[in-house]
Amino acid sequence: MPFIEANGANLYYESHGDGPAVVFAHGAGGNHLSWWQQVPYFRQRYRCITFDHRGFGRSVDPRSMPAQQAFPEDLRALLDGLGIDRAFLVAQSMGGSTCLGFTTAYPERVLGLVMADTTGTIDDDGLREQVRAFRDSQPAPFTLQGRAYNPALGTSRPDLAFLYDSIMALNPPREQPGTPPERDTRHVATAARRAALAVRILFICGAEDAIVPPSVIKYASTLFPGAGYFEAPGCGHSVYFEDAPTFNRTVADFFEAVAKAASA
Repeated sequence: MPFIEANGANLYYESHGDGPAVVFAHGAGGNHLSWWQQVPYFRQRYRCITFDHRGFGRSVDPRSMPAQQAFPEDLRALLDGLGIDRAFLVAQSMGGSTCLGFTTAYPERVLGLVMADTTGTIDDDGLREQVRAFRDSQPAPFTLQGRAYNPALGTSRPDLAFLYDSIMALNPPREQPGTPPERDTRHVATAARRAALAVRILFICGAEDAIVPPSVIKYASTLFPGAGYFEAPGCGHSVYFEDAPTFNRTVADFFEAVAKAASA
């Protein structure tokens, strides 16, 4: 089984296909298996890298809980270990902290960034207020339980809902995080860094997302010059899983547009 050592953690990864590299970073409800609908589609033209964040799937974290603050440097170690200089990054939910944090610190290594149902490491007062207002509007206390995908999926596609829950159950048990340690300032997407960032970014959101609603994701997209925004109808917090054909086409079109602009 392929593993790479990253800052004291052993990261499990898989590589499929050839071509420009695409790294898929899963959310807190998933692991490398979450991308089973993306890898067969993209491996025809790209080298697809999936991995387990530390403390998820097969990746062992020596601490009692995964340290999200370590994720961007874990990604750097993964790319270095695989000899990949530049890659497209596709981030789902929690993976947004990984990929935007990495992009902020190492923009020269990112061909393009997809931020799916996530705001990542953005530092912005207006964004924080929008998130706070949304959560205050929800029944207290606000929890993530039952919000990973549109509840309607359990009726329309019970097979998909069952598979999502089964993949999530493969993750080892984790303690609930307490007060997080200070984030490495290199990974914080401040206003100045956002304004200077030349990497093309596409934000994707499910129209029924009950964790990070469209209004928040759409606002986040306006914080990056030239960033795109796509809203998937009928989907909740996991567009890539709930409507893979739409997600895959949207991301593929974005990759092609980035490549075309780079060659112009």
